[in-house]
Amino acid sequence: MSSAQSVSATVSDPTRARMLELIMDEPEGRSTVTRLAEQLGLRQPTITHHAKVLMAVGVLERRPEGRRVWYSVAPAQLDRVIDIVGTRPGAVADDGVMERVVDDLAVRFAGTFSRETVERFVAESHGLLARAGHERQLASRTAEFASQRLAAVAARTRRRSEVPEVLFVCVQNAGRSQMAAALLRQLAGDRIRVRTAGSEPATAVAPVVASVLEEVGVPLGGEFPKPLTDEVVRAADVVITMGCGDACPVYPGTRYLDWELEDPVGRPIEQVREIRDAIDRRVRDLIASLDVASE
Repeated sequence: MSSAQSVSATVSDPTRARMLELIMDEPEGRSTVTRLAEQLGLRQPTITHHAKVLMAVGVLERRPEGRRVWYSVAPAQLDRVIDIVGTRPGAVADDGVMERVVDDLAVRFAGTFSRETVERFVAESHGLLARAGHERQLASRTAEFASQRLAAVAARTRRRSEVPEVLFVCVQNAGRSQMAAALLRQLAGDRIRVRTAGSEPATAVAPVVASVLEEVGVPLGGEFPKPLTDEVVRAADVVITMGCGDACPVYPGTRYLDWELEDPVGRPIEQVREIRDAIDRRVRDLIASLDVASE
């Protein structure tokens, strides 16, 4: 059995899969045997046994701190674990996440709909999806469904205007640039046209990116890494690079920004969340600087 097959077989055990879900759901991405035993209703020796099995295949890391021993998912295995157990399959779209969804859509549809209208659409959309059995990715699907419904209503009175184009570029187009594009699309909607590219594109978006975006109700959609080409740079009003060096050609009249951000691929999930939040702040500042018209 190969190493990948061994990891898949080990993680697929229902108890171990649930342990990993609970660990990744913690704010710092780590937990203790005591807390896991309480959450799962199992004896501590049982949890310890499963933790040892997960450590043996390199999925879990053990770190003593004083009298406590913390367990976290090994950064190198994080994407594989998310692939196996799913994108936060045990997560529930709680009031905090739904409030974030309403906040984001209120920014996106500012000047068109009141916050109360946005809140009603989000609540209705969440209820319809929940009743239809959408348990996975419920927060991000609620956000996408509500935004589509709001956009359909707004289209009746939308004014046509020049739409600025933003291009996000990183090395693999699998982490930072995809997070930035997803956040910008969520907040700006049709007011800004968004593209992404990579100087050395990977074959797929890192699963951890979809996972941390799901936590705040932002859909990644069917995005995939794309190579950096001359025409997408020419078309952009703003080109934002994230660690791709001098790969981007420079054209007069184009605004260039370089966001110094760590690559989330292969990092612990708590660090990926910090990178997501740093990108979110920069994206909101970008929208304000573009001074785009409301939908």
